[in-house]
Amino acid sequence: MQPYPDAAIDAPALDHVQVAAPAGCEAQARRFYGELLGLAELDKPAPLRNRGGVWFALAGAQLHVGVAEPFTPARKAHPALRVRDDASLRALAERLVAGGAPIRWDEALSSVRRFFTEDPWGNRLELLAPAAGA
Repeated sequence: MQPYPDAAIDAPALDHVQVAAPAGCEAQARRFYGELLGLAELDKPAPLRNRGGVWFALAGAQLHVGVAEPFTPARKAHPALRVRDDASLRALAERLVAGGAPIRWDEALSSVRRFFTEDPWGNRLELLAPAAGA
């Protein structure tokens, strides 16, 4: 079985991922995703600004924090954000802990070093880096 039976259709690429947040989330989003995770904020297109939320740049994609009412945090589904190496991952974990975010290291996969955290509204996030020698 071929992964893409129609050779005329290119495989999709990730454009953006969206996490939900409650109304009034913008200041906390800027602190967590901007200051703690180090993501650069993007200007939202003018027709979408009145919906609330904040957009951030990822390498080759975007992360959107969008307002959802009623809001329920995603405790299982999550974006996974990759950094270049273990030193960067450990530094990021230290910055998150210092900023009050929970960190739970996970050793289940030998090919990566990773931990899970939560944004200010309880959405799950995975942060990972290639394992040494992987």
